[in-house]
This record gives sequence, structure tokens and C-alpha cells, in this order.
Amino acid sequence: DKEVAICDDFYQNKVCGIIVSQAKDTKQYDHFEKLLQNGVLLIFYDRICTGVNCSRVVVDDYMGAFTAVTHMIDTGCKKIAFYGSPMNLEISKNRYNGYHDALLKHGLTENPDWVKICDDRANAEAITPDILIEEDRPDAFFAINDDTAIGILYTAKRMGFKVPEEISVCGFTNGDRAKACDPMLTTVEQRGVAVGEEAANILIGQVEGSIPRDEVEKRVVRTRLVVRGTTR
Repeated sequence: DKEVAICDDFYQNKVCGIIVSQAKDTKQYDHFEKLLQNGVLLIFYDRICTGVNCSRVVVDDYMGAFTAVTHMIDTGCKKIAFYGSPMNLEISKNRYNGYHDALLKHGLTENPDWVKICDDRANAEAITPDILIEEDRPDAFFAINDDTAIGILYTAKRMGFKVPEEISVCGFTNGDRAKACDPMLTTVEQRGVAVGEEAANILIGQVEGSIPRDEVEKRVVRTRLVVRGTTR
């Protein structure tokens, strides 16, 4: 409802274009279609809307996840859990697919009990103890964002596990908090500044005419694995 109200405010104020990352629970896209039908340019980034045909800028979520999970496998982890967002979001599907395919490539079996819809620190701290108290538990966690990964990290430490010797943890963002935790977080850098610059360049180009207004631009920003202290 808040997203719909914001879009309506933009329309009423006659903006020429919007750079937007859709809300996690968005399932209806009428408010975006209304903007497009009335000549408002839309550029999606990060959480893109696949139900609307307009320009978008994303990071290479699949390869970022694949590289991160491969790194954990290469450093000795064999039982890797995945915490992600709802699968209606492209970023969650792509990061899960990267995780899944990395396991598959290395002959490891995915445990469905270790694939969780969990994308914030509070939820991670709530559900991780029940996973770690089991005798058959993960030796690594790949999380959809740094906030979730930090929740896993501190839960494991509170329960007496050594990170990364017993439990490895990897996030996805590389924000300031990744360097503020102890140990510092291994994570996939999604290069948010570059994503923002690409989105702004598309919008400015379409407003000024160097890019046709009806041209659908699809740009991908490459990720980078930043190895720190939470993996071996």
C-alpha cells in the first residue's frame, strides 16, 4: 500500500521518471503500469519487476552466489545452508540458483531443511539455533544479504561455535556493517554505487533523448567476492 501511495504521489507531482526497487511483498503491478501508460519513465534496480516491461539494472546475482558457495566448498565446507528472500523476487531466485548449482557442480546434496526464507538479522537469530543444535548441522551458511549473515554469525558465536573453524558464513552486499562485525564478514560486493550510476544514466539518457524512450535497457553489474574472517 505504501509503494502504491508513493507512486501515486509521483504521478500527481508530474515527475518525468522514477528509479525504483520494488517492495519485497509486491505481487500486483497496476501502479507501475499506470505510470508507464501516462508517460512516466521507470528504471528498476535490485528488486526488479519482471511483470513490467521497462529498463532495469541488476547485479549478477547468480554468479555472485555461485562464486561465494564455491569458495566455501573449496575451503572445506560440505554442508551449506541458504537463507533467502521469498522466491517471487528475482534476486532471491537467482541467488538460490547460484547456490544450488555450486553444490550440484561439486557433487554435494542440498538439504531442503537448510533452505530458509529469512532475509533479516532478527529472523536469522530466531531460526538459526534450531538448526545448529541438531547433530547433523550445516558447516556453512550463505545468506542473501549482510544483515542476515551477521545474525547467523553472532548466533553461532553465542552458541559456542568457532567462526570460521566450525561454521563459515558469507553474506551479500559488502556494506559498512560487514567490516564492523567480529570477525569481519566474507561477502559478495554488489557494487551499489555502480548500479545507481547505471540506472541514473539510463533515465537521464531517456529524458534527454540520447536513449529512445521506448527502448528497454537491461544492464548487469558484475559482483566481486570479498574474503574476510568468516570463511576459512
